[in-house]
Amino acid sequence: MPFGDEGREHGIGIALSGGGFRATLFHAGALWRLNQLGYLPRIDRISSISGGSITAGCLAVRWEHLHFENNQALNFESETIAPLRSFCSRNIDILAVGIGALLPGKSISAMVQEAYEDHLLGEVDLQSLPERPRFVFNATNFATGVSFRFSKPYAGDYRIGLIEKPTIRVSFAVTASSAFPPVLSPAVLELDPNSFKKVEGADLYDQVSYRKRLVLTDGGVYDNLGLETVWNRYDTVLVSDAGAPFDSDSGFDARVDRQVMRALDITTNQARALRKRALVADFEAKACMGAYWGIMTEISRYQLADALPVPDEKTQELASIRTRLNRFSESEQCQLINWGYAVCDAAMRRHVLESPPVVPPAWPYPDYALDRIV
Repeated sequence: MPFGDEGREHGIGIALSGGGFRATLFHAGALWRLNQLGYLPRIDRISSISGGSITAGCLAVRWEHLHFENNQALNFESETIAPLRSFCSRNIDILAVGIGALLPGKSISAMVQEAYEDHLLGEVDLQSLPERPRFVFNATNFATGVSFRFSKPYAGDYRIGLIEKPTIRVSFAVTASSAFPPVLSPAVLELDPNSFKKVEGADLYDQVSYRKRLVLTDGGVYDNLGLETVWNRYDTVLVSDAGAPFDSDSGFDARVDRQVMRALDITTNQARALRKRALVADFEAKACMGAYWGIMTEISRYQLADALPVPDEKTQELASIRTRLNRFSESEQCQLINWGYAVCDAAMRRHVLESPPVVPPAWPYPDYALDRIV
């Protein structure tokens, strides 16, 4: 069977998009609600990019410590939410850039990886992760122009082949997945070329240089929803999207550097829109079932009388929060977690659940209820 072509099967896959710490916290709230709904242990694959990979990485390295009863992890908050919140209280990007740019022998991505290891993920490798769910951390290979995936069974991309049972550290996989260009990118990995196995379609395998040194960047450069590894693979697909809203700008500054960044934003926005439309078309055609929820989605669209109340103005405010890896305040953290929880709840109850949930929705942080925040 060709690399990456596993065919659609019965199961649940979830994709967690990028968007810095904003995405990390938004997805944490969504996973909190999925846990209450009894869906967390039912997920077969968690595919992530960038800020979503920070959330997924934390869940992955702590999965074996979760205590499940009636399909709910009773210690989910202490094992997952608490360490993520602690990590999102740190200034990661500015310190990494400062130290990595000034100290000889240090790179920016190496400093980011060190922060992940010291404060969130530890020094564990991919082989320490659970068999199920399969965690897939997606980066982009600058050399081949396609997605490079890290998981327990394999790491690789379809043009250069794969490494079976890789012992690459989870911290590096998350670093590569979240190496936002040009500031935090690239993440470079030197490898033994013989560790790769040739697979069908690997047109670059015979050129050793592609297998010797990986130069990787943010997974969102290739797949800004982290969707490809679950879409067309499972009959139930869930997508949590914390991607940045695209802003029109009538007074655009046409300097060369601004043009380059604007072009990247336009390309990214178009790719996200195309993937989202195709996914929704699959839902409507009943090719698969599932749900999409986004940080920009107005909760009223789900037409649930008992959805947690979130004014449209609050949705726009939260969707516009920065995507950096720097310190998020108590208020920002709690509001983003509340928002991910609320919109996930609405999407799941509207499109996936067949009966009322055993645990009714309630704000994770009542003091930061989104209908009260001015």
